[in-house]
Amino acid sequence: MGTWSIWHWLIVLAVVLVIFGTKKLRNMGSDLGGAVRGFKDGMKEASPDAGSDHASPQVSGRTIDAEVRKESKVS
Repeated sequence: MGTWSIWHWLIVLAVVLVIFGTKKLRNMGSDLGGAVRGFKDGMKEASPDAGSDHASPQVSGRTIDAEVRKESKVS
């Protein structure tokens, strides 16, 4: 009783198809795929091995995180 057989999974799949419909499931799948693809592209851009031309905030293999604050004169 602890494991689910193929028949259990087929019944669950049939219930999900009846509740959501194939069009909504297809849209959810494409949205999820687009999100995963965007995440992977973002990770490639963030990696130092990507060979990007912009200046990276790294010195000797360590990332430097800094916040620049502008001082204003009070008169």
